[in-house]
Amino acid sequence: MIVANWKCNGSKAMINEWTNNFLTNYVEMKKAFIGIAPPSIYIDSILDTKLSKLKEINIGSQDIDISSGARTGAISSEMILDFDCKFSIIGHSERRQFFNEKNDEIKQKILKIANKTLTILCVGETEEENKNDQTKDVLKRQLGVIKDIEFNDSLVVAYEPVWAIGTGTTPTPDKINEIHKFIKDVVQSFSDNSAIPMVLYGGSVNQDNAENFFKEESVDGALIGGASLDGRQFANIINIFNGINLK
Repeated sequence: MIVANWKCNGSKAMINEWTNNFLTNYVEMKKAFIGIAPPSIYIDSILDTKLSKLKEINIGSQDIDISSGARTGAISSEMILDFDCKFSIIGHSERRQFFNEKNDEIKQKILKIANKTLTILCVGETEEENKNDQTKDVLKRQLGVIKDIEFNDSLVVAYEPVWAIGTGTTPTPDKINEIHKFIKDVVQSFSDNSAIPMVLYGGSVNQDNAENFFKEESVDGALIGGASLDGRQFANIINIFNGINLK
């Protein structure tokens, strides 16, 4: 599974250029689940491009709100389901940091879409927590939001160390693999979530380092930010995941 998180980037012109660059470089295999999470205002624009003809392309949402109604500026779960979004990213570190989202709110969001569409739950530690060897404790607390929720293969976890996002610095592939194994063990330890989830890595993934991550046994794909804004590079990353390296 390879998912693009465009964050607060994009325009109609960008989408057209991105689509052309992606389709020129992507080797169609229908092997990987390919997700694209644009700003919600552009979901419909992407659905109107040639990308919609590729069955492996899945459009999703970067976030949802805990409710609907008198919530000015919010995007509800009902809205993304109305657009047939195949997933929603929940609990991204930027939502935790800039919008002060806490675990209780993140759990409320998950409950809105659990088993209705795919939940991609983001977890990750800060640089200070990493230096203080608190990574596993932090992740276990963040993963606690899925307790008492039964998922029918509709949960994906994205491990995104906060200190790696947009910095060009990443954990070593073997360290990422170790953390992914830990995440899978923690999720399995919750009685209602016995199935092993897919765990994606996110944080400065690009076409030059992706292959090293994908070689690791417990890395099931990637959640990609900055590099996903380049349609050519995003296509190359998917090709690499599918075993084709045309760089």
